[in-house]
Amino acid sequence: MKSEYQPRIYRADSGAPDLQAWRVVIEETDLHLQAERVLLEPAREAAREARSQVEREIGRRPEFLTSLAPLPAPPDAPPVVARMYAAAALAGVGPMAAVAGAIAQYVGEALEPLSQEVIVENGGDLFLSTQQERVVAVHAGRSPLSGRVGIVVPAGMRGGICTSSATVGPSFSAGRADAAVVLAGDAALADAVASGLGNRVLRPEDAEAAVEWALTVTGVQGALVVIGATLGAGGQMVLRRL
Repeated sequence: MKSEYQPRIYRADSGAPDLQAWRVVIEETDLHLQAERVLLEPAREAAREARSQVEREIGRRPEFLTSLAPLPAPPDAPPVVARMYAAAALAGVGPMAAVAGAIAQYVGEALEPLSQEVIVENGGDLFLSTQQERVVAVHAGRSPLSGRVGIVVPAGMRGGICTSSATVGPSFSAGRADAAVVLAGDAALADAVASGLGNRVLRPEDAEAAVEWALTVTGVQGALVVIGATLGAGGQMVLRRL
């Protein structure tokens, strides 16, 4: 699971004023968490367990780490790994494309019994369980739209908002999108489909068709693409100018 660390500069303006924020770092897993109160130990324990499940799967099946295409899921896959296999199958990508979203959701679910408001961010991929309307800013590298558009999260939402980028961060993308964002009830699915969405965007003219593809994936609620000065969005993506 090793990857080059990238500074999370977008976190400077990511705090919700009504929530407490803290950070959990375990090797290259770097989580920014928000809840009604700081829940450091439960979050740390859940993050360790999530990483352990992924590392064990890589150990017994090395292609789990390297495959760029879906793999058949073993019947005894633990929860985080099973979610990654399922998301990858729907999105047509390798299971590691879903790892950040899967870990974020696993940690978030561990905190839900302890707080009505939970936000877990893992490398730009979010799991949210919120009773209030919130706005998530879209960070898109050097695009003139970066930080100027927000996704409105309705009160009562529980799910994932995940981002893939060819120009921000260390993740692999076969496309050139500055941001490919997916909204889904499952954060692993949102993460995997965001990767597939970004792979389909090589030029601004590709944005519309790529968004339409993402919306055909079962479980996807909304999709957005930013490439340069072009933005395309569809589904339940409610946007707000920032």
